[in-house]
Amino acid sequence: MKKIPIGVDDFKEIINNDFYYIDKTKFIADILNDGAKVKLFTRPRRFGKTLNMSTLKYFFDIENKNENRKLFSGLDIEKSKYISEQGQYPVIFISMKGVKAQTWKDCLSEIKILLRVLYEEFSFVKEVLSPSEQIEFDKVWFKKDDGEYSNALKNLTAYLYKYYKKEVILLIDEYDNPLITAYEYHYYDDALPFFKVFYGEALKTNPYLKMGVMTGIIRVIKAGIFSDLNNLRVYSILSKQYSDFFGFTQNEVENALKDFNIEYELPDVKIWYDGYKFGNSEVYNPWSILNFLEDRELEAYWVGTSNNFLINDILKNINSEINDSLEKLFNGERIEEIITGNSDLFSLLSYHEIWELLLFSGYLTIDKKIDRKLYSLRIPNKEINELFKDEFINVNFGESLFRNTMEALKKNKIEGFEKYLQNILLKSTSYYDTSNEDFYHGLILGMTLHLDRDYYVTSNRESGLGRYDVIIEPKNKNNRGFILEFKVVKDEKEIDKVSKEAIEQIIDKKYDTSLKERGIKDITLVGIAFFGKILKVSHK
Repeated sequence: MKKIPIGVDDFKEIINNDFYYIDKTKFIADILNDGAKVKLFTRPRRFGKTLNMSTLKYFFDIENKNENRKLFSGLDIEKSKYISEQGQYPVIFISMKGVKAQTWKDCLSEIKILLRVLYEEFSFVKEVLSPSEQIEFDKVWFKKDDGEYSNALKNLTAYLYKYYKKEVILLIDEYDNPLITAYEYHYYDDALPFFKVFYGEALKTNPYLKMGVMTGIIRVIKAGIFSDLNNLRVYSILSKQYSDFFGFTQNEVENALKDFNIEYELPDVKIWYDGYKFGNSEVYNPWSILNFLEDRELEAYWVGTSNNFLINDILKNINSEINDSLEKLFNGERIEEIITGNSDLFSLLSYHEIWELLLFSGYLTIDKKIDRKLYSLRIPNKEINELFKDEFINVNFGESLFRNTMEALKKNKIEGFEKYLQNILLKSTSYYDTSNEDFYHGLILGMTLHLDRDYYVTSNRESGLGRYDVIIEPKNKNNRGFILEFKVVKDEKEIDKVSKEAIEQIIDKKYDTSLKERGIKDITLVGIAFFGKILKVSHK
């Protein structure tokens, strides 16, 4: 069996080392048949963007064209009329994925290093440059303070055109990574003017440019980076074009499992890693599939490939409206949201921008399109459901304290549950968080969701004569179920009495009706009263 290329995104390395490869080279023919001069592909991380860009580089690059031609032997593009375009253009390929600096000064320094390496790769062009051009070339090559770094890409296209007498193909991978990093570390306003010129001048009205191809996660539109780029075409996960070329299709996954003699795993693999909808295509997460082929264990592989900063930022700033929608998603339901494709780092925490960001980042997927911009969204698969639970826990509680709290509840040790839950409130919440019941409801719900291996967790549903707060129903009917009711008091002296009143409400409203109807005999009623960061738990 062939080796699995885990973390290998260089096309030449994959082919020359006979790694397992799913042929996506039809992508090249579609690129060439596309009249847009500058193309931006937005997809979640680890969905094959860099490998596709590397494939384009080896296909088009005029350097080593005869050697590179062999890489495509037997692949789909070799059978296409567009194989005549192989090795016909100078190619600039720059990846921004490694730019992760915490200050603008360090960010610019990392970009200078990238450009130095790039200019060194093309240092042979100096022989055709004028003396003044050679001086400017050397300033960037040797990282001089007065180098034209913001115009470095455009200038390099001019140098290459002068050398080859051919227009240049410019490939920019993960273009938005430096901007997301700048947003995370609060130097976005400093970075933005540089990137407007760095990308904009190289891609718009550049007479030396044959074609520009960019990849990223989101389109930072309102920032104005592409405001004057009227030759840009964006292909997002909403687009029908190119929908099969990022991620693995059903047929590709079935064939891969057969190639490794584990086709019997397909039903579970589908539950864990399928469910993404790009355009009209349903695709699997390729990173997770490759790791599964290697390890043959159903685990959450994709979630460990980044620090999940953006989703953590959202969970830290959750409000009652977002909490209600997350609750539906956790329960396997759909939510309907406006999606425009214009996610903007300036307003990520506004309500609609959050869902758009989660969708484009791969944490949600489209269930169906309802209207022109109205979509039904859902969590795509079990892997992402696990991520939401784990990140919610990490952001809000910490693993060990959370585990103790949940274990105490499962074992019906309510005094221990109260002690640990009180500790969570004291350590992990702000006084300003605790202004209404929605906050406490979301906090407890987020915790109980982690029980879903052994329990069904539902919230705000009708049962008996009213709507309960949270029911934890055991999947094994011989185990204990729990009904939780929350109250907020304005006077700390009332906290004990109100927690008991919560129990009486459960009894009076017959919230246990649904559990009893489904054969659950052992049921603990839990009333929790909150006063700021103080709580009291009663049970029966």
